[in-house]
Amino acid sequence: MSRGRLRIYLGAAPGVGKTCAMLAEGARRAGRGTDVVVGCVETHDRPRTAALLDGLEVVPRRTVRYRGATFAELDVEAVLQRAPDVVLVDELAHTNVPGSAHEKRWQDVEDLLDAGITVVTTVNVQHLESMNDVVADITGVPQRETVPDEVVRRADEVELVDMAPEALRRRMAHGNVYAPEKVDAALSNYFRVGNLTALRELALLWLAGKVDDQLDRYRADHGISGTWEARERVVVALTGGPEGETLIRRAARIAARTKGADLLAVHVAHGDGLAGARPGSLARQREIVESLGGTYHQVVGDDVPRALIDFARAVNATQLVLGVSRRRRSAQLLRPGIGVTTTALSGSIDVHMVTHDLARRGRYRPPRATGVPPGRRLGAFALAVAGLPLLVFALTRTRGLGLSGDILFFLSAVVGVALLGGLWPALFTAVTGFLLLNWYFTPPFHRLTIADQGNWVALVVFVLVGAGVSAVVDRAARRAREAADLGAEAEVLSTLAGNVLRGERALDDLLRRLRETFGLTSVTLLERPAESGGWRVVATVGGRPCTAPDEADTGIPIDAGLVLALRGRPLPARDRRILEAFGVQAAVALRHQRLAAEAERARPLEAADRMRTALLNAVSHDLRTPLASATAAVDGLRNTGIAWTDGERAELLDTAAESVDRLDRLVANLLDMSRLQAGALGMVLRPLALDEVVPRALDDLRPGRERVTVDVPVDLPAVLADPALLERVLANLIANALRYSPHDRPVLVSAGALRDRVELRVADRGPGIPADRRDRVFRPFQRLDDRDNHTGVGLGLALSRGLTEAMGGALVPEDTPGGGLTMIVSLRADQNGAP
Repeated sequence: MSRGRLRIYLGAAPGVGKTCAMLAEGARRAGRGTDVVVGCVETHDRPRTAALLDGLEVVPRRTVRYRGATFAELDVEAVLQRAPDVVLVDELAHTNVPGSAHEKRWQDVEDLLDAGITVVTTVNVQHLESMNDVVADITGVPQRETVPDEVVRRADEVELVDMAPEALRRRMAHGNVYAPEKVDAALSNYFRVGNLTALRELALLWLAGKVDDQLDRYRADHGISGTWEARERVVVALTGGPEGETLIRRAARIAARTKGADLLAVHVAHGDGLAGARPGSLARQREIVESLGGTYHQVVGDDVPRALIDFARAVNATQLVLGVSRRRRSAQLLRPGIGVTTTALSGSIDVHMVTHDLARRGRYRPPRATGVPPGRRLGAFALAVAGLPLLVFALTRTRGLGLSGDILFFLSAVVGVALLGGLWPALFTAVTGFLLLNWYFTPPFHRLTIADQGNWVALVVFVLVGAGVSAVVDRAARRAREAADLGAEAEVLSTLAGNVLRGERALDDLLRRLRETFGLTSVTLLERPAESGGWRVVATVGGRPCTAPDEADTGIPIDAGLVLALRGRPLPARDRRILEAFGVQAAVALRHQRLAAEAERARPLEAADRMRTALLNAVSHDLRTPLASATAAVDGLRNTGIAWTDGERAELLDTAAESVDRLDRLVANLLDMSRLQAGALGMVLRPLALDEVVPRALDDLRPGRERVTVDVPVDLPAVLADPALLERVLANLIANALRYSPHDRPVLVSAGALRDRVELRVADRGPGIPADRRDRVFRPFQRLDDRDNHTGVGLGLALSRGLTEAMGGALVPEDTPGGGLTMIVSLRADQNGAP
């Protein structure tokens, strides 16, 4: 069965019309004869949204009871049994009620997709995991319901439902989004123009990134190498020379002229690549690129212009920035150089040649495939052909040197040609010189014969010395080339180790760098688990991945169960060493990634173990003390041999009751803390009035509540909280304040509204806590500077912070003016109840 398709309507904010667009899409498909059902839609009492449901089949939702309330959730089993072609599911990031099969609705959607059902759904940009903190900083409202970005990126279709901020605010003012009593508060807080503009830009940028990924994948799958100017990308080529900073800043200015343009810096790593490569300079230039918002890349290539163009086309670059040649004008006449060659190969990519202070000061060594570049070899042959006749002419004019002097001049010519062109031009020069010496300088002249045996020896020695010098020079050139290749490999691996493995997504970054370095279409890490014989994709970047090693153009075995599969072009054997190094690093990154995941799974267990150990140490006394007090009081009352007065009997009953209350609070705190640690704390958030919650919290405090002063205005906005948990938080905070506040100084409980939040303050007049020690009081089983050992196990503040954060709030301490400590409970106000 093929997997169903996923279509997502992405919105920048509530009310832009995502649900309406989803329902309209469902009606359109149903009108074409497609079997469409509605699995879950939230109308939020909006008449226009509800009207779009007419004519669509609705699968009844599953009702779930939790903590005395009833909730309606998506019934996945009913949809699977109905088996439609398309199902409409609203609010992809929704958190299911505890007791459901999955924690999140997007996991329910995965089940539907696996069953071959196409799903149309909605999500807001603030619910994307990567955008969650950014949206919270902009709006001041954290979003607890999120969906992983990868779930949305894997969608077959993502459509942006856009609306201008002013239009959305008008729509709200007309009552099309919220109830009239909530409109003013919403417009003055979350739905301000600035907030909506920022959210809209975030949605557009995120969607642009997904479109960019789809474009790269399409071009790779269809073998399209030409540049599509869908987005401006400026690539600057760095040589490692001091002119690099000038080129980077010029490229950054070019990119800045187009909003949203990308800046990429690339260095071709090769011994005879871009001249003057210095690791120290490259490291500094890389820092400059990254400080300007760009990215640094490194590729390997014998032919620098071709490597630059291949990289630019691979990243779909539109502009390429190069420095003008540093070679002398005469050298440029013999060989055009990198800039001219790159421009000729650039095609639709614009090439900028930037002048700098070092232009024409350096030397250029062109790329070569053997020990000596072809250009130098041809130049050496030309020098031999033109220089030897000139040498003969000069020596025939000065016959007084003798044969030995003539041989030395010819030997000098052989050495010069060898230094310039290597073995074959030098051998050509030596053989030609032998013939010329025989013809012009050994008797009989102008004949290829030698009368004197000593001349024979001299000429043969000349040829042998010339051949030996040529071989030595050529071998030295080859060794220099091998050293340059090894240096290039070391440079690439150094960049790899220093850049890729520092990231949190080391494996994906490593494969991406490997693809860029060698200009490949796709790079895939395949694994064959021991329990199965098939291969599975562990990680992949680029176009269509390889699903087995035999599909790859180049396969790099890492170990018995891991293979690096490269697609795009066969790579030469001399690159295998560096590819194997990439493979080893990929295996290390994979193991590191899995160890990190295991450590993350083990962290809660470790914390629970520490908690159990601390619990046993802390409660060994605190459980026995109130239990012993209650037992002694009850035993005394049961003793018929003692005649208790009414006052004494009442005192014993009070002691027993107080001890039992302490035990009850202790056990309740321990249970709640264990549920917090295990992530199994159940709660239901609903609007609560603080002027009703605070008195109920005070009722839980038997002694000392008369020392509490309450100042909570009745017109405060309601807060979103769980009633029982909020009462527990307030009871713990007030009890803690009473414990440390002097008996003649009351504890003040006050509240006030601040933007979209409500703050509840519990202020005491005790000794206070230094700022650098405040975090310690929120650790479980800590009693900071307690004067006794019978005031509890130190869970009150730790539990209060945990419960507050579980309800989407915050608990922070600050100094009480005039001395003491104030605990501030900040909770969300009930004014942004949109999905």
